[in-house]
Amino acid sequence: MIDRRVTGKADTAMARKFFGTDGIRGRTNSKVMTSEMAMKVGQAAGGHFMRGDHRHRVVIGKDTRLSGYMIESALVAGFTSVGMDVIMTGPIPTPAIALLTREMRADLGVMISASHNPYEDNGIKLFGPDGFKLSDEDEAEIERLLELQPALVDASQIGRARRIEDARGRYIHALKQSVSDETRFDRLKVVVDCANGAAYQVAPSAIWELGAEVITIGVTPNGTNINDGVGSTAIEALQSKVVEEQADIGIALDGDADRLIVVDEKGRAVDGDQIMALIAGRMHEKGALKGGGVVATVMSNLGLERYLESIGLTLERTKVGDRYVLKRMKEGGFNIGGEQSGHMILLDHATTGDGSVAALRVLSSLVRENNPASEMLHVFDPVPQLLKNVVFEGADPLEADSVKSVIAEAERELAGKGRLVIRKSGTEPKIRVMAEGDDEAQVEAVVNRICDAVRAAA
Repeated sequence: MIDRRVTGKADTAMARKFFGTDGIRGRTNSKVMTSEMAMKVGQAAGGHFMRGDHRHRVVIGKDTRLSGYMIESALVAGFTSVGMDVIMTGPIPTPAIALLTREMRADLGVMISASHNPYEDNGIKLFGPDGFKLSDEDEAEIERLLELQPALVDASQIGRARRIEDARGRYIHALKQSVSDETRFDRLKVVVDCANGAAYQVAPSAIWELGAEVITIGVTPNGTNINDGVGSTAIEALQSKVVEEQADIGIALDGDADRLIVVDEKGRAVDGDQIMALIAGRMHEKGALKGGGVVATVMSNLGLERYLESIGLTLERTKVGDRYVLKRMKEGGFNIGGEQSGHMILLDHATTGDGSVAALRVLSSLVRENNPASEMLHVFDPVPQLLKNVVFEGADPLEADSVKSVIAEAERELAGKGRLVIRKSGTEPKIRVMAEGDDEAQVEAVVNRICDAVRAAA
């Protein structure tokens, strides 16, 4: 089964000047991520959403990066200069901004975050009035407006800006509403790692309010320690803490809390594929699963696909990026989708990936089943899978004949035995090479050969 995707040519986001697969992102005070650019984004996005004769409003949240203050101030200047009122929430998860955009009847929502990236980076994610990330068409129009002079309003029409103090409480309430009223976590001891990021207050609070004993790490942000040795992309600290505390389970979020990785009581990591399998299987048993299956990306393990087929469900694959997963979910009427990396989209409760909502669903299953997390979260046997990244500069190495030849040879070798996925990162200058199949040695050999060829051509 060959699934080779070189997305650099077909992915419209890759061809753009400013927007990538998840908004605008880059190193702060460099290229696209400057205060000047942030102000222009506010002016362009504000101008695009100034529709109708009502008073227009945008909700702006951020994670805990030092540069968040700078980007926030610049965005406020941009939005108010074109006549939009601004509501600032302070540090709060990305899915909370999607929620508040809808609840507060705003025209636009903005999250300032570079997700799992180090603190030196930052980004701008945009949500429409329905709480969903912007369409390709909306982003393309904002890009066009970025190149034009903004439509500044008269001095009497400049927008107003204010901060709200109850945003976190609203989001905690919404989190608890995602599980049944009878759900209690009284018997659970949970280690929660918030990556020193946006969920450092809300995620532990929600789990504690539902009755669990909560032990926290990654909850002391200082502006420069987000994702630094903690969080869903650096789970070693969580693994050690779960074993040390003899906890029932560990929860790891990333910098903006739209991603979840779980650690079982033995300290073993559980990725998004197993979490999707668990949640989908339980919902299927209750007749609550929609669309007849799950939507995931080309990176999800073949074992997930085989498991879903065994219980009469399908796995639909998309390009990498939760925006593409969500698009297919909406098109096909699915209510569960996500990525192996931990983005979980549960459309019954959120309009974007929400690591905290997914965590509560996992904890609810753990309480109901009364089995160890290591048993409950081993839903299927994954096939051997290997992913490696190769950094490149200059021309696209995937266009080199030498690389194409090695890839073609690998495809022939894996034919009928596995999958090969090769793609350019949407946010970094990297080529991602992934292969999977029943023969682990073969998978490793294939990936190494392709990576060597990419390095030689870079």
